[in-house]
Amino acid sequence: MTALITGASSGIGRDIARYLASLNYDLILVARREDRLVELKNDIKNVKVDIIASDLSVRENCIDLFENTKDRNIDFLVNNAGFGAYGKFDTVPLEEELRLIDTNIVALHILTKLFLKDMKKRNSGYILNVGSASAFLPGPTFSSYYASKSYVVRLTQGIYEELRRDKSNVKISALCPGPVKTEFNKVANVGFAISGLESEYVAKYAVDNTIKGKMVITPGKLMKMLKFLERFPSEKMLAKISYNIQHKRKQ
Repeated sequence: MTALITGASSGIGRDIARYLASLNYDLILVARREDRLVELKNDIKNVKVDIIASDLSVRENCIDLFENTKDRNIDFLVNNAGFGAYGKFDTVPLEEELRLIDTNIVALHILTKLFLKDMKKRNSGYILNVGSASAFLPGPTFSSYYASKSYVVRLTQGIYEELRRDKSNVKISALCPGPVKTEFNKVANVGFAISGLESEYVAKYAVDNTIKGKMVITPGKLMKMLKFLERFPSEKMLAKISYNIQHKRKQ
């Protein structure tokens, strides 16, 4: 069995790689930072590990990644590459937002489509798309990131139902955690108002529930409760609540 993991150099991606290795998956690890990938490869001893340093915000690199790995018959695809950009919509640099869209949405879309076709032919495989609990809310001061994660979740849900109706053995899931103790907040230049879950716990929970065939995976009791409660306020009230939460996160 072989797993391909994007955004594997740190955080959830790194810990998913370690957990899948414990399940005896050979690994193909993809990220921009080759030095981090080398460190992770050296830490994993029990399975074959290949590393690919690539910037997936470039569409051609996504195509190349598929072409260079499709003969490995990927059994488990984890689309984890992504980042956030904090600031009011009119102040965030356009180039940064476009790179966010290309990484969080376009790369995930391309890889999901290409690998899904191969998995459907074999009638087996797992795809785990890493979204966020932010997908369930509007995101003032973090608008592009929230919107990108909404795309991830809705795309995954649509494909899930298509596969179900096709009676396919391929499974697809969206991981939607709340705050997780990773480097994300440093990259986005924000902090969290509530304590984050341990990345190792989220990684194991995500993989286990993908294998079980769960469509939307929300680790942690607090996030499950918040997801339930968000259906009651009006859309305007949700936007106000989200703004107040986001405004407090700025360091």
